[in-house]
Amino acid sequence: MNRSTDIYQRRINQVIDYLNQNLDKVVPLEELASVACFSAFHFHRTFTAVTGETVHAFTSRMRIEQAARLLKFSKKSITEVASACGFSSASTLSRQFKQYFATSPGRYRKDGKIKNSKICKELQPVNEYHCELTQEKLEQLFPVQIKQMKERKIAYIRVTDAFKQGVVILALSKLIDWSKEVGIYETETIFGMSKDDPEVTPKKKYTYEACITLPKDFKVRPDSPVQTKVLPPCKYAFTSVSGNLQLVGAGINFLFDNWLINSNYECEAQPGLEVFLDKENVCNWNHFDLDIGIPVKTVINY
Repeated sequence: MNRSTDIYQRRINQVIDYLNQNLDKVVPLEELASVACFSAFHFHRTFTAVTGETVHAFTSRMRIEQAARLLKFSKKSITEVASACGFSSASTLSRQFKQYFATSPGRYRKDGKIKNSKICKELQPVNEYHCELTQEKLEQLFPVQIKQMKERKIAYIRVTDAFKQGVVILALSKLIDWSKEVGIYETETIFGMSKDDPEVTPKKKYTYEACITLPKDFKVRPDSPVQTKVLPPCKYAFTSVSGNLQLVGAGINFLFDNWLINSNYECEAQPGLEVFLDKENVCNWNHFDLDIGIPVKTVINY
């Protein structure tokens, strides 16, 4: 990626972050252009060139995917989900959801699966990381702790098509090299996060962010390979995993599919986390030592 391309990518990443923070409202094109420091006249074409999607298509997909996550992992009503994701009404959500996933929000909430839509062919097969374990064994392997995470400023490298071999490892490697150069590797926490759900987001559009926490008042140079943002305070349900990729997948599935639905929590609209406990082996994907966490909040009137 040359210098010019990198600048465009960084500015569009700022827009993507802004859109994800404002899915519940309509953001004018001029406002998005201002976030990216581009002229409104050329912004739409630039956004499409970088992401491969128009602003409208990208925003619509983000809203539909967020709605699917809330339907599956929260106890909000369909009307509440529609409002949280920027749809004018439950009927508007239902119509667009059915157009996109070929099933209704109510049916998806009941089944938890997308079986017959065109988009289904583009999803990452979740059984690729399936691990056969009994419920008793899962509960023994993955005890859950609730932790309140404070507001954190982080540096990150975002990649798309994250299931493609080597893509995430390369991002983590670049992040680690940079953190060593600026002297924060030893003291800060390295983690990965994604707001996407492989059962909903097409795998070529699946994003992953390789991240590291930043010391207070730390300044990142504009020509650095990383970008910065602030993660808001959030409660997380964490469990630890020590093993191969299949075991990591089993831990994530346990949190979402077993623990969450039997708890008095629902998912919060923040990314899931994978905190690397062994920094020397972050890029060794034969064995993982992780704290994996999902964002949660207490269910009201549980």
